[in-house]
Amino acid sequence: MKKQELKEFLDAKVLQYNHPRFIESDPIQIPHQFSKKEDIEIAGFLTATISWGNRKSIITNANKMMAMLDHSPYDFVKNHESDDLEKLRSFVHRTFNDDDFIQFIKSLNHIYTNHDGLEAIFSKHAEEFSIQKSIHQFKSNFFEIEHLRRTQKHVSDPLKNSAAKRINMFLRWMVRNDNNGVDFGIWKQLSPAQLSCPLDVHSGNVARALGLLRRTQNDAKALDELDKALRELDKNDPVKYDFALFGLGVFEDFSKS
Repeated sequence: MKKQELKEFLDAKVLQYNHPRFIESDPIQIPHQFSKKEDIEIAGFLTATISWGNRKSIITNANKMMAMLDHSPYDFVKNHESDDLEKLRSFVHRTFNDDDFIQFIKSLNHIYTNHDGLEAIFSKHAEEFSIQKSIHQFKSNFFEIEHLRRTQKHVSDPLKNSAAKRINMFLRWMVRNDNNGVDFGIWKQLSPAQLSCPLDVHSGNVARALGLLRRTQNDAKALDELDKALRELDKNDPVKYDFALFGLGVFEDFSKS
């Protein structure tokens, strides 16, 4: 497939899948329960953090998270007392357990109290066409308070060769304004041009089938390769193609056709 044909094909798939009906089966439905900026970003961050495995299980457990936070995640993060944290006991999603959940609430409180919130901290170290150093710095700040070492594994670090799929997905949610009501576009200090595609097994396999990616591992090096290919198709909004790659992989089983 020639480059222009590929672009036209993927653009059509973006239009097909970047649609409000996408929300119905996707974890992004969790932050869509809220209207306040801080509630949206905290709900989005926590949901993205547990977004691996079965999608129904992700959505079920993210809803449990919101219920445990009294459906007011920002208020809980900012104003909780130590006794309130005990209400989070018993939560588990795969390897993310109640100790991790409690640590995330404490660290989020630190981010909002001492670093002006999630948007400010991710924006601070962003480069013109990359936000990966910002993710690295965010992890450092997130765990600069006393914490359980085991919880560090739940925040990826691109500078340690992680594709950081879940954080890149969260950033897509917050930064892109798709005018279709799926991605929120509530962060104005960052541009879609700086974002990276959330690279997972589905998007990776489709990207390889389409000749957009040659590296076999889904790591930071593969992400860099894919980002460059997608920026050639649309330098201003390369991650819109996440909808095309994910949709082709999950709903059409394209990589096996």
